[in-house]
Amino acid sequence: MWILTVFCLFQDTGLHYDRYLREVIDFLEKDQHFREKLHNTDMEDIKQGKLAKELDFVGHHVRTKLDELKRQEVNRLRTLIKAKQDVEGGHEMNHKALLMQFEYMNHMNPHTFEVEDLDKLIKSATSDLENYDKDRHEEFKRYEMMKEHKRKEHLKNLDEEQRKDEEQHYEELRKKHANHPKINHPGSQDQLKEVWEESDGLDPNDFDPKTFFKLHDNNGDGYIDQQELEALFTKELEKMYSPNLEEDDMTEMEEERLRMREHVMNEVDTNKDRLVSLDEFLISTNRKEFQEPDSWETLEQAPAYTDEEMKLFEEQLAQEESNLKQKNVELQKQKEELERQQEQLDAQKAELQQTVDSHDSSETQPNQAALLLNTAPSNPEASRTNVSAGNTVAPWLARTAHGPPQESLVRDETRISLPGQTLPNPDDARPIVHRPTDLPVAAGCDRAWARTQSLWWHS
Repeated sequence: MWILTVFCLFQDTGLHYDRYLREVIDFLEKDQHFREKLHNTDMEDIKQGKLAKELDFVGHHVRTKLDELKRQEVNRLRTLIKAKQDVEGGHEMNHKALLMQFEYMNHMNPHTFEVEDLDKLIKSATSDLENYDKDRHEEFKRYEMMKEHKRKEHLKNLDEEQRKDEEQHYEELRKKHANHPKINHPGSQDQLKEVWEESDGLDPNDFDPKTFFKLHDNNGDGYIDQQELEALFTKELEKMYSPNLEEDDMTEMEEERLRMREHVMNEVDTNKDRLVSLDEFLISTNRKEFQEPDSWETLEQAPAYTDEEMKLFEEQLAQEESNLKQKNVELQKQKEELERQQEQLDAQKAELQQTVDSHDSSETQPNQAALLLNTAPSNPEASRTNVSAGNTVAPWLARTAHGPPQESLVRDETRISLPGQTLPNPDDARPIVHRPTDLPVAAGCDRAWARTQSLWWHS
């Protein structure tokens, strides 16, 4: 038995350390002493760590390469941890504790590959591979329950007539899916003969188990591994599933393939190394069950979950939904509080800006008013403007060549032109005004007012 058979290393084990596992095995197989020990070691002894002790007797060049492989794997794990740290915002992490989660190597010694490393690698790979199918079944069960849950939720949002139509359509799809040709028992003579005839193109009357085994041992290693075995069920699965049909679910097809492979392994793989040897295969073809098997129970006949499991699943979903709603309420409150604080900050900012603007205005306006009152034009006549009776732009500044404005009104010691009024005598209409020194100038007085006083005085 080669070490390749121990770990069932077909194209992909599905383990996250698959590459490291392959490389270690590749180099161990190159050592003559280690290969010889494998022929006399059974699976139970390997699981108990007896094979790992033989690492002390392998060649120096193999040990050196294994040391290098281990250092590379440690660096890979550290890179993954660093990436995790970056994603989580740079929080402090216990790198040593995180490395200890990867149980397939000894992290106390990150530099050299020792007996303990091989022992850990064998035990971890064996355990992980044994649990791999179990994990896949659990994932599929959750997938099926979630699909059913979504269907029920969809029905709740429909009216009575729509719900009835939807239920009828669902039942029609189920019947269509169940209406398929007979499914042969996986690993039975009928099933293998069908592959022999349709896939291999051979006469079913000439079926020979030994020839069949060699035809489907694709890599020629003397074993049919799990992927090679699963390929034998393609014809059976095509009877039940098509990617182009609404009633067929390809996820269910892969689960059915997994169930078939597990069933055959349980019947044929007598040493439980997850591989089918030629001897194991030939022995299985001589059994009564090979020629007269029971009918195969498909997924629609063997649901992935029970009613109680579905009920528990929906309760968990309801709890998760409640937690999410509560979290959403808390986040909404935080958002509203932040918005309120922002409004307060904006109001304080506006009030502060208004105070600054008011202060600047109070300093500049008195100086401008005083400057206007103390400044007179050098030519008084230049400030007088002739206007027509229809001029409404600045009638209160208009004067004729003969004297006062044609139309005027005395208001607050200032002449303001108004249409439709004429003073009979310019001298009588001339008001008594205070001199500029007597005018009270209030802080912030209007510029037009000051200019009017100055023009009238000089007139």
